[in-house]
Amino acid sequence: MANREALRELQARLASRLQAARSEGMSVAWLAVRAGGNNYLFPLGQSGEIVPVSHLQPVPYALDWFRGVLNIRGGLFGVVDLAAFVTACGAAKRLEPAVAEPSVVTMNAALEVNCALQVDVLAGLRGPDAFTASKPPEADAPPFFGNQFVDSAGEHWQEINLRTLSLSPQFLSISA
Repeated sequence: MANREALRELQARLASRLQAARSEGMSVAWLAVRAGGNNYLFPLGQSGEIVPVSHLQPVPYALDWFRGVLNIRGGLFGVVDLAAFVTACGAAKRLEPAVAEPSVVTMNAALEVNCALQVDVLAGLRGPDAFTASKPPEADAPPFFGNQFVDSAGEHWQEINLRTLSLSPQFLSISA
């Protein structure tokens, strides 16, 4: 119970910082998340709400990375397990099992896709100054992979262009 309350508090703090960053024009560029043991960066302008996963309704005959649909503030959102999807694309391997109480990050309404990405850990907001190096994606990387970054602790972070992801035929085809 205490873990659930702590998660809600973290999500509330991140949501308020995200809103402040948007309104004050701070130099924050990404929402940092972890999924399947890998680090990802979502551009803030393409990210939406952060909500806990509750009452997820499975969808029959869907691929295993499509977890189901979730009611978020009266709207139905398809939920995609980010780690499973990236693994299915052959772009990364799941290094860790999924956590018991994941969160989802919705895509910005401007992308016109009612979709949320399931992640294991919310790692906060990052700006360009949080990284010591960057390089373009590998030649064989999926088109939705952006630059790769390395932070001061030596951890690697993969940027995901949510607009490109939302237009990807593989992402839009959920039937098994």
